[in-house]
Amino acid sequence: MHAFDVLGDPVRRRILELLALGEQTSGEVSAVIRSEFGISQPAVSQHLRVLRESGFASVRAEGTRRLYAVQAEPLREVDAWLDRFRGFWEQRLDALETELARGRRERRPREETSGDD
Repeated sequence: MHAFDVLGDPVRRRILELLALGEQTSGEVSAVIRSEFGISQPAVSQHLRVLRESGFASVRAEGTRRLYAVQAEPLREVDAWLDRFRGFWEQRLDALETELARGRRERRPREETSGDD
C-alpha cells in the first residue's frame, strides 16, 4: 500500500498522532479511536494492522499487552516526496510574513500617536 493510501484515512492519521505521543497499548488506542470515530474495536485493530504492515507502526508484546509505536522511516519517505513541493508554500508563507511585518510597522506609529491624547 502506498504511503498516501495509508495516510489518506483519517482514522489512521489519528492513530499516528496518538502514537507520536509515545508508545501505547492497543487498548489505549482503541478507546480513543472508538470514542472519536464511533467504530468497533475490530475496526481499530484492522487500522493498526494496516499501519504495522505498511511500516508506519511497530508492535511489541509485553506480557499479554501489545504496545504500538510510530516508525519514522515511512514518514521520512513522505517528507522527502513532499520536499519537492515545499517551495510552493514556503514562498507564500514568506510573503505572508512580510505582509504581517508591514502591518505591524504601519500600526505602530498610529498606536504611538493615539496614546498621546
